[in-house]
This record gives sequence, C-alpha cells and structure tokens, in this order.
Amino acid sequence: MVTRLGALGCRFAMDDFGTGANSLTYLKALQVYRVKIDGSFIRDIQSDRNSKATVKGIVELAKALGIETVAEYVENDEIAQEVRRLGVDYAQGYAFGKPTPLTEILDGLAKDESRRLHRLYLET
Repeated sequence: MVTRLGALGCRFAMDDFGTGANSLTYLKALQVYRVKIDGSFIRDIQSDRNSKATVKGIVELAKALGIETVAEYVENDEIAQEVRRLGVDYAQGYAFGKPTPLTEILDGLAKDESRRLHRLYLET
C-alpha cells in the first residue's frame, strides 16, 4: 500500500522514531520521507549525553538514507539551537508556538484577509 500511494505522490512520516524495537526495521522496510525524533530524546538533549548521541545518530542515519528529520518537544531556544546544530531539518514545540484551537487560527486568518482586502480597496 505504501508503495502504491508513494507512486501517487503521497509521502509518509514515521512518528516517535527511536522508540520501540522495530524502528530500524520499519525505516528499512517502509519508504518514509521524514522521521519525527521522539521527544524523550529531545527534552533532555542538553543534560543527557546519551540523548544527544542518539539524536546525532538518528540524524546521520536519516541523512544517509535521504530522509528528513523532525525534532519533537523543542520547548525553548536552547534546545532549538542544539537540534539545529546537530543537523535536524525541522522542529516542533513550544519554542515556536503553543497549541491553538483551529477556530482561533481561522478567525485570525479571516481578520488578516479582511484587513488585506480593505487596504487593497482603499488603494484603488
């Protein structure tokens, strides 16, 4: 199924990478585009050398396989700088923004669009 969907242009990400005994087996067997490095390695990356070494290894493996990486639980600027230094491609967490209800996001987009259209109207 993954191969057929891949032929249609679908891309797959593996979540919580690094946990569970079969992560490497899945990485080899499935055609994934991106792996999300489990937050348990990211949270203490500054104080635990094992976590840092694990993230570094995952990044190196993923790059060798042509797979992008995402760090979960990037909670502050220091962690963001560390995962960037280790070569992680993307990151998510409170360092970039807090979860927001979809209705608030849509309301904000509608207000931004309304302001943009109003400015265009006034300029013509």
